[in-house]
Amino acid sequence: MPIPRPPLVSFTVPMVAALGAFFGLFVGIANGSGILGLAIGAVAGAALAYGLASYVEDKRTGRLVTIAVFAIVGLILGGVAGLVVLAVIGFVLGWAVYWLDRGTYRSTIPPYAKSGEVLWHNTYKFICGLIFFFLIAPILTIIPLSFNAENFFTFTPEMLSFDPDGYSLKHYRDFFGTSDWQLALRNSLIIAPFATLISVSLGTLAAIGLSQTHVPFRRPIMAILISPMIVPLIISATGMFFFYSTLGNWLEANLGFSQSFVGYVKIILAHGVLGVPFVIITVTATLVGFDDSLTRASANMGAGPVRTFFKVQMPLILPGVISGGLFAFITSFDEVVVVLFVGAAAQKTLPWQMFIGLREQISPTILAVATILVVISILLLTTVELLRRRSERIRGMSPG
Repeated sequence: MPIPRPPLVSFTVPMVAALGAFFGLFVGIANGSGILGLAIGAVAGAALAYGLASYVEDKRTGRLVTIAVFAIVGLILGGVAGLVVLAVIGFVLGWAVYWLDRGTYRSTIPPYAKSGEVLWHNTYKFICGLIFFFLIAPILTIIPLSFNAENFFTFTPEMLSFDPDGYSLKHYRDFFGTSDWQLALRNSLIIAPFATLISVSLGTLAAIGLSQTHVPFRRPIMAILISPMIVPLIISATGMFFFYSTLGNWLEANLGFSQSFVGYVKIILAHGVLGVPFVIITVTATLVGFDDSLTRASANMGAGPVRTFFKVQMPLILPGVISGGLFAFITSFDEVVVVLFVGAAAQKTLPWQMFIGLREQISPTILAVATILVVISILLLTTVELLRRRSERIRGMSPG
């Protein structure tokens, strides 16, 4: 059933005009006249809505024309920076015109829904999008700042005008060419994989054991095992300091290990503890749809518990195990509080070096490092999502 078009003059035009006024207000404030910008934005939005809805039937053409026109106006009024800003505004307004005029805003709502329900549905999506924007806005700010040609933590006039001289890779060269940063990176790449291995091994075994219905006190044990996620990290770090310092002294005195090696052992064990809850949660979620009759069939055919685990259970829960391992790796790679308590200068990790760059010397290199960590985290989280979808397909569930 086709979605009926809403009234153009009484609905689409006023809505787009309001959106245009919203953008115009901010552009006007940036140029010293918010009221004038609001008025111009409202008029431009209304004219755009009426023109596109009345004369440009093809959505793609209308949106491209809108972006091009706004970009040209922005280039004339504000140079390259104005081009980028108004091109983004033109994209949003062009999308909004056809989204409202074609009734697409009702496409995911039952046709019998009332106006208030439609309004709340789209308002709810707008609120979620706004929350998402405020969550990622700080990250979107850090990334361009990492290419600053100056040693500043702010956008320079050259950057705001998109002058090529305002951008540089000097902070990235400093990261890859400085011994302190490379030592911290090497330590992180040593500690995180071993801590992840411990977390995955212990967390997977714990999740499989707690998934058995005959295990007594399952819930209290589960609460204890995931407590590192709940207890404030400073408290956990303090407890780990006293426990692992005693363990380290024992290893040095009785087994003859060097102080540097013992320092790595303490941090790896501490990070392993922090990563275990993530593995338990992800593997437990994967085991929810696991068919126990498969393990019984394997036992009836003569396979032992170990062979059954690696040949039957592990292939099916592998996506959850890998997902938990990735979360444990991110936790270890990004953690700084426990390292400050348990580690020494020889085990200085990347987050620790970034903390020093903020506390002792304002080093813009931390912006480049933060950008690299953001990219790594995005890649790992994308992998987690792909594994989640694969796990759901294996279990016959919908990826949605």
